[in-house]
Amino acid sequence: MVKPLEILQKILRLEEEDYQYQDKAVSGGLSRYVGTWLSQAEKAYGATPWVQDVANRLEAYSTLSVEAREEAMQDLWRVLRAGPEAPEPKVKEVPAPASKPASPKSAAPSEPSGEEGRGLDASVLLLSGVGKKRAEQLENLSVTKIRDLLHLYPHRYEDYSTLKTINRLEYGERVSVLATVFEAGGRRTRGGQHLFKAILSDETGALPVTWFNQPYLAKRIRPGIRILVSGEVDEYLGRLTMNSPEWERVGRKEVMSARIQPVYPLTEGLSQRWMRMTMHKALSAWAQRVPDPLPDALREQHDLLPLERALWGIHLPDSQEHLKAARRRLAFEEALYLQLGLLRQKRQWTAQPGRIIRPDPDYVDRLRASLPYELTGAQQQALQEMLRDLAVGHPMNRLLQGDVGSGKTVVAALLMMATAVSGAQAAMMAPTEILAEQHYQSLKELFASFPAPEGEERPQVGLLTGGTTGEEREAMYAGLANGSVQIVVGTHALIQETVEFEDLSLVVIDEQHRFGVEQRGQLRQKGYNPHLLVMTATPIPRSLELTVWGHLDVSVLDEMPPGRQPIKTRVLYPRERERAYVFIRSQIEDGRQAFIIYPLVEASDKVDARAAVDEYERLQRDIFPDLRLGLLHGRMSGDEKEAMMSKFAQGEIDILVATSVVEVGIDVPNASVMLVDGADRFGLAQLHQFRGRVGRGAHQSYALLLAESASDAANERLQAVESTNDGFELAEKDLEMRGPGEFLGTRQSGFPELPMATWADTRLLHTVRRVAEKLLDDDPVLSRPEHRLLGQRVARFWTEEALEGDVS
Repeated sequence: MVKPLEILQKILRLEEEDYQYQDKAVSGGLSRYVGTWLSQAEKAYGATPWVQDVANRLEAYSTLSVEAREEAMQDLWRVLRAGPEAPEPKVKEVPAPASKPASPKSAAPSEPSGEEGRGLDASVLLLSGVGKKRAEQLENLSVTKIRDLLHLYPHRYEDYSTLKTINRLEYGERVSVLATVFEAGGRRTRGGQHLFKAILSDETGALPVTWFNQPYLAKRIRPGIRILVSGEVDEYLGRLTMNSPEWERVGRKEVMSARIQPVYPLTEGLSQRWMRMTMHKALSAWAQRVPDPLPDALREQHDLLPLERALWGIHLPDSQEHLKAARRRLAFEEALYLQLGLLRQKRQWTAQPGRIIRPDPDYVDRLRASLPYELTGAQQQALQEMLRDLAVGHPMNRLLQGDVGSGKTVVAALLMMATAVSGAQAAMMAPTEILAEQHYQSLKELFASFPAPEGEERPQVGLLTGGTTGEEREAMYAGLANGSVQIVVGTHALIQETVEFEDLSLVVIDEQHRFGVEQRGQLRQKGYNPHLLVMTATPIPRSLELTVWGHLDVSVLDEMPPGRQPIKTRVLYPRERERAYVFIRSQIEDGRQAFIIYPLVEASDKVDARAAVDEYERLQRDIFPDLRLGLLHGRMSGDEKEAMMSKFAQGEIDILVATSVVEVGIDVPNASVMLVDGADRFGLAQLHQFRGRVGRGAHQSYALLLAESASDAANERLQAVESTNDGFELAEKDLEMRGPGEFLGTRQSGFPELPMATWADTRLLHTVRRVAEKLLDDDPVLSRPEHRLLGQRVARFWTEEALEGDVS
């Protein structure tokens, strides 16, 4: 027989999870259930004070507001957990939720026993209102522990005191509007889509809003309710509108208080209201218990909030000033973890012994003289820096960054040849088979023009990829193992267990961000502390070099070789799409090839943008029926992508229709046109990388940036790309437009996740760098009592979050 307590617990979970404190779990409200509870509970447990206390709370619940019911429910759960044996009803065991956190100087409560004894690593199921269903939904947001929930930061905020009215809206801006639903309804189109339309109104005007394929909205968005919509202002038939904006229902109390409301990332089944209430519970019970890893002296020196106050400020700020201070504190902490890890890596690496490589300077001069062109000043300097690194007796750990076409490969080739003639082996790893094959062919041609060392043969160059099979593969394995193959170019095939080197002393990694830390580490382990050179075509502003590449020495190629034709870039708009197609056809008739890039793989109900799969079919059918088109996107298998890129590189395809998967990894000298359709949906750095896919041959090349409906910010990005081909200049512009924090948070896929980096500024990042250096100078392993917790956090940051993204 089911006990009365178990029945009541099920009812309360239903009230929390499904009805969100609307008092609808029982017909007529929980107060109507009091009689049933008393008759069943007194039979089961006797007429105890505990039974009556529960009845009183059920009776009172129905008289409260929704907001007050949440707190009352927490109290009721605590009473129920005390159980029927409790001699006296317990009103509170945990501090009640407060609009402000407790003083940071108050003692943190001791860790509770049982499940709670796991502390911040306890399951979110420990929180009232979080049952199995809610826990599964939170898991979709990577939240399983209370610690995860506290660090699930809002991605933006709504300040109800500063919202725009409808009459002040402008086309193309992204805004939030608070309005009342005047009318709403849905219908099906001839094409089978469902359209849900609503007219929103405030005291200044009306705004039509449309949602696509969301028929369930008919039950949620009804005339008379007040909602907040957030999205881009569009235009239809001369009238401002919004398409598929984010929305949430807003109560009168929230508006009247003019409070800053957090907006969290959501998954299906979760609402902003529920997330805010749940976060309030978590902060009330746990924020005070989170130990602060930053020593008091460090916080005071740099005017940083205590962690408890910062957690409240990032989730439920009292004011804009509180929010700003919380962001600064959390950004400082994240940046400190990053810098401590990078500096430790650099110090540990440079403390190791490495092979000394000192090629004959006269031979190096002969190598340079044999090139069909003169190295730029930047190439000469980078080569000298690397040759010095090889000669000092500890492993080189250097980044070579330069724009597409700046000559990184020839510098790496000279270094690899210098290594080989010194009696050691060098390996270059590329992210794709086609790029590895292209590197192999260009290196082979280059090495053939190099003079042989006096009295010796030229070093042998090999290729090892997944496509290397049979006798050829076995011969390559043997040549690497016995040292007869001194230079090898390959893909992930180089890190297979079956591959052994006799004396691997130089590792070159092209497009380093495409490889995880394990893959890079496995290649390093093929030799004894080999020298490492990583190359990237994604320029970093000089002001951020130490922050981004703090563990590496950096060489920069900021000059282009003479004679290279600049790519002509033009911004186009929808009415000019046909002109772009005509121009592409004219280039193909002249024997060239073209890329057409789209922001999506397939059409989406939520994003109004062109998609590669649909456009590929349309282009082949209606625009270029007589030409050979290919399709490339990220959902294809690795083999399928390799085959398609190979066909394009060999001239078997005239136009490659693709998504951003082509940003890196294909070199087709015959391709002269890059059309980016929906260019306003890409970032400045991405657009520059797309442009770098053309202009690699002798022919004049073109980049066409076609914008659908660009906002002012998107137009500024497009005009910046049109105005210059200099990647470093664009990187500085990107930094100026987006700020260093966002630059770090979204650009560097090699880092652990940095959710708060968006709020960092250049001054803060440089301050953190100096703090990290001083901390490690004074306490290299962070073992002092005041640094131990900080050391633990740094270790967790670099192990739990960076297994596939470490930059070492």
